[in-house]
Amino acid sequence: MDRKGKIFAYTNWDIIPVTCGVLHLAFVVWLFLAFPHLSWAARIFFGCVYAIAISWNINGVSHNFIHNPYFNSEKLNYAFSLVESWAIGFSQVFYHWVHMRHHTGNSDRKDESGNTIDWLSIYRHSKDARTPESVWGYVFLSFFRDDLTETYRDIKRKDPFRANFGKFEVFGFMALVVLALIIDWRAVLFLAPFYYIGNCFSSLNGYYEHYRGNPDVPIAWGVSSYNKLYNLIWFNNGYHAEHHFRPKMHWMRMKQFHEQIKEEQKKAEVHTITACHALGFLAPENR
Repeated sequence: MDRKGKIFAYTNWDIIPVTCGVLHLAFVVWLFLAFPHLSWAARIFFGCVYAIAISWNINGVSHNFIHNPYFNSEKLNYAFSLVESWAIGFSQVFYHWVHMRHHTGNSDRKDESGNTIDWLSIYRHSKDARTPESVWGYVFLSFFRDDLTETYRDIKRKDPFRANFGKFEVFGFMALVVLALIIDWRAVLFLAPFYYIGNCFSSLNGYYEHYRGNPDVPIAWGVSSYNKLYNLIWFNNGYHAEHHFRPKMHWMRMKQFHEQIKEEQKKAEVHTITACHALGFLAPENR
């Protein structure tokens, strides 16, 4: 379908994740401004919501935006990239680049030199090439393993403008944090641990998207969850084996695509879980 001249590049239904991204940023601003007026119980409750929202955005709104930019207009896509950077707390451009490396390696095992193509691979920091890192290390240490300088240089070699826009997103967010500290440093210090926890939730989600997947078989690279509520709220992120098999497949077509290839998936013994990925440690299929 030719969508030339339309606002949205693939479907008007993409107004839903776009609206969710904007509302996420609005929620962060509201939470900061409302902080002095909230009880401690409300602060903790909304802090938890803030943490969950970070993982939800990273793995839903932001993730789908990487593979299928929502707008026909490049300017609108860059504008939304900035919105996402402020909402999730790091550069959408840098995340895009690291995530595309993830799809190049597909959570690959270590090579002879002990390296992985995929910087997010669950094998990258494991003790041996065949066994994934423990979920504890992956979840709580991944946040500290990001190398912004290396990511920037990697992008700059191929696309200097995007690299500099990514740097602008990073410094823009840092400037907002400094401004927030000046206005209400107590709110920032209170929310900082929830920001870290939100990134840990995202890593937890990512771990079980590949735990017991098969790095050697393309159709089985990812692990899928067909939990209906999870896929409704997380924009079909549960169809992760399908996503790695066809990364450019639009999020709204995932269920249909699964029906087309499910017999092939059975033959390849694609690992699936009944729980959502973030609760993969509770899934009986992982025991």
